[in-house]
Amino acid sequence: MNPKLLKSLLAIVCLLCSIGVYAHDFIVGGIYYKKYSSNSNNVYVTYRGNYYDSYNNEYTGSIVIPDSVTYQGVTYSVTSIGPEAFCDCTGLTQVTIGSSVTSIWDYAFYNCTGLTEVTIPNSVTSIGDDAFQGCSGLTEITIPDSVTKIGGYAFYKCTGLTEVTIPNSVTEIGSCAFINCTGLTTVN
Repeated sequence: MNPKLLKSLLAIVCLLCSIGVYAHDFIVGGIYYKKYSSNSNNVYVTYRGNYYDSYNNEYTGSIVIPDSVTYQGVTYSVTSIGPEAFCDCTGLTQVTIGSSVTSIWDYAFYNCTGLTEVTIPNSVTSIGDDAFQGCSGLTEITIPDSVTKIGGYAFYKCTGLTEVTIPNSVTEIGSCAFINCTGLTTVN
C-alpha cells in the first residue's frame, strides 16, 4: 500500500475516533453528567469537553447538585462528583450537593479559589485525594457522620480554612490531608 495513502487513512481514523468523545454524556440545568455505563441509571457530575481544562471556568456562581436528573425521558440518580468535575473553576462560589451523592472523587474541586461554601450531605462516604486542594476561599467545612475516608491532600493549601469538624465515623485520613492550611485554628 502506498505510504502516503496509509498515512492519510490513519489520520482520518484518528480524527474520526476523536470526534464526539467527551467527558460528559449530557447536560441538564447547566451541569454536565456522565453515565457509569450505557445501561446504567446512575450518573456522576463531570466537565465539558475532552479534558477538565477544555473550557475555562465553565462552572461559576452558586451550583446545586440535584438528587436526580431527567434527560430524554430517562431519570438518572446523581451518585458522585466525578474526578476534576469542577477543577480550576475559580468563579465557583457555593456548592450544595444532593443527598444521593455518595462520593467526591479525586481533584473534584481542585483549585476552586473562589469557593466559600460547600454543603456535603450525610450520604457522602468518601472524599477523594486532592478533592478540595487549593480552595483558599473555604473558611470552614463540616464533614458529615457518613464519611469514613478523607483522601490524601484533600484540603491541602486551603489557607482560608479556620475550622474543621471531623466525625468519629472517619477511619482513614490520607497523608497531608490538611497540610498548609495556615489559617486552621479549630479542629473538632
